[in-house]
Amino acid sequence: MSHQVDRAVEDVDKAMAMLREAIRLVPARRQAFKANHDRMAREMARLTVALMDARTAIDPKD
Repeated sequence: MSHQVDRAVEDVDKAMAMLREAIRLVPARRQAFKANHDRMAREMARLTVALMDARTAIDPKD
């Protein structure tokens, strides 16, 4: 089960890296996209940390 958590975290990391590259093409103040991106990035970071913290509860063998 913890392998699935690791894969999910890796996938989120890859998606965030792709989004980081894509945001460079969007004008910074275009309909508050940058602010929404920053807010979403912070929440994804919180989710990633929570998933990594929950690994031991999901699979105590690790």
